[in-house]
Amino acid sequence: MTSGKKTEAHVVVGEGVLSIEDLVLIARRDRGIRLNPDPVWKERIQEGARFLDQMVRSGRPIYGVNTGYGESCQTTVPADQIEELPAQLTRFHGCGLGRILDEEKTRAVLVARLVSLVQGASGVRLELLERLKDLLHHNILPRIPEEGSVGASGDLTPLSYIAGVLAGERSVLFEGEVCTAAEALEQCGLRPLRLLPKEALALMNGTSMMTGLACLAFRRARYLLELGSRITALAVLGKAGNRQHFHPRLFELKPHPGQAEVATWLRSDLGNPTDLGTVTPGRLQDSYALRCAPHILGVLADALPWMRKTLEIELNSANDNPLIDVASESILHGGNFYGGHVAFAMDCLKTAVANVADLLDRQVILLLSRNTNRGLRENLTGCTQERLPINHGFKAVGIGTSAWAAEALKGTMPASVFSRSTENHNQDKVSMGTIAARDCLRVIELTEQVAVATLLVTLQAVDLRLEAGELDESALPPGITLMRQQVRERSPMLREDRELDGDLLRLLVDLRAERWELYSREAV
Repeated sequence: MTSGKKTEAHVVVGEGVLSIEDLVLIARRDRGIRLNPDPVWKERIQEGARFLDQMVRSGRPIYGVNTGYGESCQTTVPADQIEELPAQLTRFHGCGLGRILDEEKTRAVLVARLVSLVQGASGVRLELLERLKDLLHHNILPRIPEEGSVGASGDLTPLSYIAGVLAGERSVLFEGEVCTAAEALEQCGLRPLRLLPKEALALMNGTSMMTGLACLAFRRARYLLELGSRITALAVLGKAGNRQHFHPRLFELKPHPGQAEVATWLRSDLGNPTDLGTVTPGRLQDSYALRCAPHILGVLADALPWMRKTLEIELNSANDNPLIDVASESILHGGNFYGGHVAFAMDCLKTAVANVADLLDRQVILLLSRNTNRGLRENLTGCTQERLPINHGFKAVGIGTSAWAAEALKGTMPASVFSRSTENHNQDKVSMGTIAARDCLRVIELTEQVAVATLLVTLQAVDLRLEAGELDESALPPGITLMRQQVRERSPMLREDRELDGDLLRLLVDLRAERWELYSREAV
């Protein structure tokens, strides 16, 4: 279903570097999108299209314009068939399978493709860029199957569904209904494009599916990092843990910046040992799931900056083939469609995120067991004493977090090393970048499930400490107090056993909408 969002603010593409946050804002329909209004930029785009047309008319061999594709590049296309070639390319790539991308993912892919083409090196008309913008503006969403790309020569099959829609073919999601592209375009007063030589190839031969998905994964991982720190603080309070493990001097002596940042967040949530009631540590050193949390979360924190740089370079690149350079009157045949950088970033990101899932699952086990939770009830049940024999609290939730964490860890198998030689050994070393990005999003999805479950468990432990007088509610730091209030609006403290799936689903909606105030408030 379409979200029905309306927005007045816009992001302009074609006048500077688009950030991950810009892409996410457009993908979530929190911002509109416009093309650069500068006449100089528009003329540069049109100049590229004219130059390519001149080269075609001159009879110069240009890959994918007057030749076959891939291993068939030695085949010369007769002049009278050149105009048919783009449509043929979109049609024979209409073989994708798997689930259809949801709205946010589809919009992210559309944005990524548009941003690549506005670089002005692909030889497409301004009209084609306008039409891509129109798809986003009217929320006409090509129904893109997830599976069928090896990540070089770009995301050919998935992106063919965008090219097909621009030509009035294939199906779309429009106003909550599946219909033909031609019907949706007509309702919006738009005509299908007849794709010119190179335009179908320019749309399809690039890294935009993997890059769009990777930008969404980056954003969700960043939020999970901060949420993981907040949950850890709740776990420390619930377990009566030792806050000295987060002393600033420790992180000056091992100065990984992200690790130190997480420790700073934890101190902001926990305060000084004397500020939070009468609880004192039951042991000199807590187990690693608490004591080493900054070091575990810090791996993700320190990885995100280089991943941002990698993804934003890819996002703002011309990544199809061939490319044109009007100034030197050159047609450049190369391999910018190769998605190795995205693949590597996503393989690394899913590993770092899965470790967050594992960390939180360990915190759940620490709090549910009477052997490790320092005086709380088994499974954190909040029932009366006489109801204890038939209440089991968070026992099943603990099983769930273990299952979700295990599946997340299983999903960390790197995709980038599973290159396949395909297309008659022309594509003999490929990136698998789209598979890596999809895998990463699945690991993030599972970790989000672990996170909301752990959030309920840790808050239950804190509430039990408050009821026992071991914590002073008025002394809780603002971040902890606000989080507790927001979550309790969705999920009351567990007294008697009840179904918790509804609570968990409500919290997942809040998490994915980033409704909780955490440590930083970046755009989105």
